[in-house]
Order: sequence, then structure tokens, then C-alpha cells
Amino acid sequence: MSIQWFPGHMTAAKNNAEKAMEINDVIVEVLDARIPGSSVNPVIKNIRAGRQRPHLKILNKSDLADPSVTEHWLEYFNAQPKTQAIPISAKNKGDVKKILPLCQKLAPHRDSSIKPLRIMIMGVPNVGKSTIINALHHKKIAKVGDIPAVTKSQQRIEINKQTILTDTPGMMWPKIRYPSDGDLLAANNNIGKNAYFEEEIADKLAGILLEHYPALIKARYKLENLGMDGIALLELIAKKKGFPLKNHGIDMERAAITLLNDYRQGLLGRISLETPESRMLMMSHQTTLTEENPSQDIET
Repeated sequence: MSIQWFPGHMTAAKNNAEKAMEINDVIVEVLDARIPGSSVNPVIKNIRAGRQRPHLKILNKSDLADPSVTEHWLEYFNAQPKTQAIPISAKNKGDVKKILPLCQKLAPHRDSSIKPLRIMIMGVPNVGKSTIINALHHKKIAKVGDIPAVTKSQQRIEINKQTILTDTPGMMWPKIRYPSDGDLLAANNNIGKNAYFEEEIADKLAGILLEHYPALIKARYKLENLGMDGIALLELIAKKKGFPLKNHGIDMERAAITLLNDYRQGLLGRISLETPESRMLMMSHQTTLTEENPSQDIET
């Protein structure tokens, strides 16, 4: 069953975004470079389709992602019409400086105080939009936090006389179509903790890491061999970290939180949880399951 998380304020955010898109020239969508496909918001795609605005996709937190996988995602996105994609780390001022010139190239007719460039920045919660906005404005004007949905209302910000930015709240979509999208968004802390069980998400994350990044797991937790599944890895982490329970058991919740935090903070190394190829395979598999079981309610 898919994780679902759509707080009440996001309905208003969606409606306001639809109105704001009418008066903006370029749409900047911030994605998490570790899960670029899963962090694409279909609501943004649908809103943008009616307006045909040029689109800059920013793969933020690229310093935490596997660089070879990021290159594949850049090729994938840059092949899409009216779309340009770049990798950045919002903490790197040099990276952030690339954004405005690229937006200007996408809308060259908007370049003066009479016709300022109007940019709308969007993305899922906790993807780094506020950090980017503060860097662009050279001061803290957007709230920054390590929990999803810190920003709850839209605001217009004058970056300079030639550039106006519309900041939108982090926005999810009413129903997550693919279960793995919810899992990856939860693993990356883009979804409120009340929507999932950390042990379940850590188990799924562990499975991906053991399959694709075994050397990083082995090095981080000083393991001798890796012939195990996700649950077994969490048990080993609990034992190695000394997370006991009063009944002589082990605290799997603390082990799950440890793995999630180590991954989120980049302590395991540079990791990407999906590739364009793995995503297309997942979508194809899900479509097949839906066709075989029409009663399964999957949003299109």
C-alpha cells in the first residue's frame, strides 16, 4: 500500500500555484538529486502543461548523490522539451549563482525593470527550496528546517530590479501513484513522519543499499560479510551500536533511525536510490500489475 501524505494547506498551495503560474515566465522545480524521478511532482507537470512555461529542473543535494547516476538523470531531463536540468548543492554559493543566468536564457525577452524576469520556484517539501532562495537573495527570508512543510504560504520576493521570485510551499500531490515513490520520499525525509513507520522504510532502504552500494555499508558499519537482508542489517546495526531493550531484545526503531539519518546526512557516501532505467522498469511493472488487477486503484 502506498504511503499517502497531503496536509490540508497543500490544497490551497496548489490552487495558488495555478494562479501564480499565469504571471511567471520560468518555472524552477527543485528535485532531490538522490531520487530525481520520485521527487518530480505530477501536479507541477499538469499545471505547467496548460501554460507551456520554460522549465529549469534543479537536482539539489547533488553532493550527496552518486555522480555517475546524476549524469544519467541530466541526460534524461535535458532531452525533454522546453526543459533544462542542472545539478547543484544549495550550500555551494557558486552552484546557486548559475540559476538566475540560466533562467534568463530561458526567457530572454524579460530583462529589465520594466519587464522583470518572473521566476516561480516549486518542489516537494524539504527539498532545499528555502536554502536556495536565501542564497539567491543573500539573506535569510525563507524559513529553513529539517522537517517537511516548513513553508506554508506563497510569497513574492524581489531579488533585484530585473528579477522577481515567487516562492511556493513544498507541495505533494493528493495521491502517490507508485508505492516505491512514497518509500523513497519517506527515506529522503520529504514526507511527514506521521505518514510512515521508520522501521519499514529503513528496511526497504537497507535492501537498496545492500544491492547497489554494499561496499559503503560494509565500510560504515564495519561488517565482515553482507549475506543478509534489510532486517538482518538493522539487527546488526542495533547490536553494534548497543541499542538494547529491557526485555533483552534489541531496539530496532533506534537502528532504523540510525540508518536513515546516516543516509540522509551523507555519512554512508554518495548514493542515488533510482536511475532513469530503474524507474522506467518500476513503472512498467506497476502498469502490468494494474492491468492484471483492474480493481487496484492507481492514479493516472
